[in-house]
Amino acid sequence: MSGVTLLKRILKILSNKYVLITSIFIIWMLFLDSNTWLIWRLNREISKTEKSIDYYKSEIEKDEVLLESLKDPKALEIYAREKFFMKKENEEIFIIEHASDSLSNEE
Repeated sequence: MSGVTLLKRILKILSNKYVLITSIFIIWMLFLDSNTWLIWRLNREISKTEKSIDYYKSEIEKDEVLLESLKDPKALEIYAREKFFMKKENEEIFIIEHASDSLSNEE
């Protein structure tokens, strides 16, 4: 096919009233309508961001409670021993793993 016949064929398809009306409708719905696809996508992004904000606010509240409790030296020592396996001088620590813990780590 030469370029001229291909162009005539495309022009004939585009001049069809059904194709023309359908393409105008699609363009209208995607870009010009108040409920466009672009706005929907932005609203979805806003929703994700609001969820992450809520998550981080709850994490901040948990950390503030933890920091408040760690102001007590005795609580700080308990936390350090439990989380970081710290010890005093001349003290031995034995870490005991339960059978179910070691099996779940291997898998």
